[in-house]
Amino acid sequence: MLIQATLEKMHGMKMHVMAEATEHQITAGNYAGLSFEERLGLLIDTEWTAREQRKLARRLRSAKLRYPASVEDIDYAAPRGLDRQVLLSLATCTWITEHQNLLIIGKTGTGKSYLACAFSERACRSGFTAGYYRAPRLLQDLAVARGDGSYGRLLQRLAKTDLLVIDDWLLAPLKDSERRDLLEVIEDRYERRATLIATQLPVTEWHAVIGDPTLADAICDRLVHRAHKLALKGPSMREAKAKATKSKPVDQPTTAGS
Repeated sequence: MLIQATLEKMHGMKMHVMAEATEHQITAGNYAGLSFEERLGLLIDTEWTAREQRKLARRLRSAKLRYPASVEDIDYAAPRGLDRQVLLSLATCTWITEHQNLLIIGKTGTGKSYLACAFSERACRSGFTAGYYRAPRLLQDLAVARGDGSYGRLLQRLAKTDLLVIDDWLLAPLKDSERRDLLEVIEDRYERRATLIATQLPVTEWHAVIGDPTLADAICDRLVHRAHKLALKGPSMREAKAKATKSKPVDQPTTAGS
């Protein structure tokens, strides 16, 4: 009866995994030789691990990553100019801790979005919050928020995110309101949080697409200053995969009795 009351209290405190582990220890015979401290440590480890996994799952859901990517699955065989040591260094997330930026630049199909999602997934596993946005959708969300009165709350949420990913950066020339919205987002994060930009455009062309020289200087200076850069080379990986798929022989249908 005493252990049943303890289990009920565990469930009342939402320590469900620890309660299940306690019941398992009671019924299993292979824990009898362990000391009290060892058995307690196993119970605490089980509950802690379960809570950390739930936190990670929440961070990943909140990040809304475009691809289920990971640093361990990055393809180094494709001729993209990737340096394994550089990517492993970035995977330590030190640049996120130090509130630096990462610019991933390359032609369409070279894997920019996958890399962005892979670094975001690693950030989530390292305890950071992340948020993935395509630039057109982010600009649309900011415009809608400005109209419905939630603009300040959206800016605050973006400012608090440890790693903000903006993919498809500067696909089209910006309107004046879009330039100002982006500056607000970038200014709030400058030297306070890390930002990852994935784009087809080299940095030298950003000013022309942003438009206003003064705002372009302000945005570029805050993003490029103290930023790590990955320049992807080579042909489109999508095109190469499509050609490889087409070249595979199609299995011939079998006939009865064959």
